[in-house]
Amino acid sequence: MKQTKFGMVLPVILISYFMILLDNSIVFTSTVKMAADLNLNAQTLSWVTNAYALTFGGLLMLGGRAGDIFGRRRVFLLGLLIFTVGSLLVGLATNGTLLIAMRALQGVGSAILAPTTLALLMDRYRGLMRTRAIIYYGATGGLGASFGLVIGGLIASYLSWRVGFLLNVPIGIVMALLTLKFVPASQPITGKIDWLGALFSVIGIIALVYSINGAQRPVLTAIIAVVFLALFIWQERRTAQPMMPLRLFADRERSSAYLARFFFLGAMISYFFLTPQAMQHVYHFTPLMAALGFLPETVPQFIFATLVSRLNYRFSNGQIMLAGTLITTLGLVLAAVVQVQTGYFWAIAVPMVIIGIGQGFTLSPLTVSGVAHTDPEIAGSASGVVNTVHQVGSSFGLSVITLLTANLVSPVVSYNKAVWIMAWFMVIALFAVINIQFTHKGAETNEH
Repeated sequence: MKQTKFGMVLPVILISYFMILLDNSIVFTSTVKMAADLNLNAQTLSWVTNAYALTFGGLLMLGGRAGDIFGRRRVFLLGLLIFTVGSLLVGLATNGTLLIAMRALQGVGSAILAPTTLALLMDRYRGLMRTRAIIYYGATGGLGASFGLVIGGLIASYLSWRVGFLLNVPIGIVMALLTLKFVPASQPITGKIDWLGALFSVIGIIALVYSINGAQRPVLTAIIAVVFLALFIWQERRTAQPMMPLRLFADRERSSAYLARFFFLGAMISYFFLTPQAMQHVYHFTPLMAALGFLPETVPQFIFATLVSRLNYRFSNGQIMLAGTLITTLGLVLAAVVQVQTGYFWAIAVPMVIIGIGQGFTLSPLTVSGVAHTDPEIAGSASGVVNTVHQVGSSFGLSVITLLTANLVSPVVSYNKAVWIMAWFMVIALFAVINIQFTHKGAETNEH
């Protein structure tokens, strides 16, 4: 029988995924109050983000493969439990050491949850329903980051930063109960975890994220990352049951989507992180005003993300993705040309509307292309790669931009240069998306 309704599975998965993304955005707007509450210096405060990024980025591939081997619902529930317990302990943290350790625990939970949510959607739905479900998943990814800034600003301004984390506890409990009731248990595939590959990937990705996110010896750490990632690829080539089947990258559409996602997120997470700071430093906005100042991006993104599933009836996934990436690029170029000193309306608000429309159109189709042409045996691994690229690309983009603008004292000059770098990142993403279009045209030609 043809599937026509999503049922409760989709809301459970999307709310769980949104919870992860919202949590991270709340940290962006709460760092000042965390530092004041727990007497944290700048170096310790940076580890509130770094500890999460290291465990999240490092364990994503293992989390995706674990869902394939042990059953997605079981692994999803484990990730939900770890993330919820971590959130509770972050909210109750009495010192910086405990806060950082529990943020790392949250990262472990997120690394299990994020790839399993996408794989569950692929298990549950077929055909057009699957495409629409993945579109909603991709839209949730963008909305979680941008809405999180607004919600985080409200919580930080009117309540305690702890509330943002403690809210995850009842949500996590409800999601676990709904999962047990509505999400069917999936059949684990016959196989085993490639533990040697897992070890190489965890060390390699953690070293890579650490070299990007503030290692004291970034060159040495980057060399360690390259060595262990090379060992990981070598191991995946020779093992019969790879954790990350290299055939994932043999498909031109998927590999181009990974490259596009890497640079798209590198640009956009940098925009989300640096623009609220620019509004506060240049226009002297309060944190709440800066959060509300993001609404010109958030509202169009929400509206246009919801249109993607309808547009899929008239346009291909690649056409929507190309339009979205091009629009986002134009928005960033406009912001770079106008420059922040021109004033909030022309330099921030107008480009934000354009960027919001573009991002609303882009993230969902990028996710669809990232898991295109996969079978159930590698669905979890494909989801792990999508989320790993998302996380590492975000860290890479922000760190490169921070490094290239670190010697600029003026917040005006620093932000203007940062936006130009974001625009160039987006141009690279645009070329990768154009490559996907050529892939589709080539496939159509071969069919005829």
